[in-house]
Formats: sequence, C-alpha cells, structure tokens
Amino acid sequence: QVQLVESGGGLVQAGGSLRLSCAASGRTFSRYNMAWFRQAPGKVREFVASISWSDGNTYYVDSVKGRFTISRDNAKNTVYLQMNSLEPKDTAVYYCAAALRGSRWSDGYWGQGTQVTVSS
Repeated sequence: QVQLVESGGGLVQAGGSLRLSCAASGRTFSRYNMAWFRQAPGKVREFVASISWSDGNTYYVDSVKGRFTISRDNAKNTVYLQMNSLEPKDTAVYYCAAALRGSRWSDGYWGQGTQVTVSS
C-alpha cells in the first residue's frame, strides 16, 4: 500500500516557477515508478512526466520538455516536479502517481492533487 500527498501548487505569473512535491508512505517506495499527471478544466487527465525506480530514466510529454524536470529522492520517499517558464496552458490540477514496473498507472496509487494556476 502506498499513500501519496502532493504539495507545492499555487498561483504564479507566466514565466514563473513552481516546485511540486509528492510525499509517499510505504516501505517499498523505491520499487515504484513515479509520475505526474495533470487535468485542466474540461479536459482529460494527461501524462506529464515519469521517472523509473530502477535506473532513474525520465520521460516527458512534448509540451513540457525543456521546462519541467522530474526527480526523486528515495531516502525521503519523495518525488518532485520542478516547473520553470510556466505558461497559462499549464494551469491544471497536478496528480502524483505510483505504479509497479509493468503495471498501468491506472492500476497504481494516486494522490489527491494540487492546483497550479498560471496567470497571463
């Protein structure tokens, strides 16, 4: 069982930065691949970035490449999303997710979400 709690969201002007954190409970955090998703009003939830547990490989949706960075600290059971050069289109509720290797994100664990609002 893994419980995820996101923090760090807020209101920021376009061009600004935010750092989201996702604190996980559970002794096997390091065995989970971790990801960030987001859902804007009226839109489906979309993948933003992920980081694997085994080799630290990262993946990003094209729209955030070069602006967002995902990282993890297994000693602190925490995954981060550093978001720079934020744009109004990044406004959404951001969710943290955890899934074992080979399983779908939808079958994993999810946090409650944190709101990110970027003003123009």
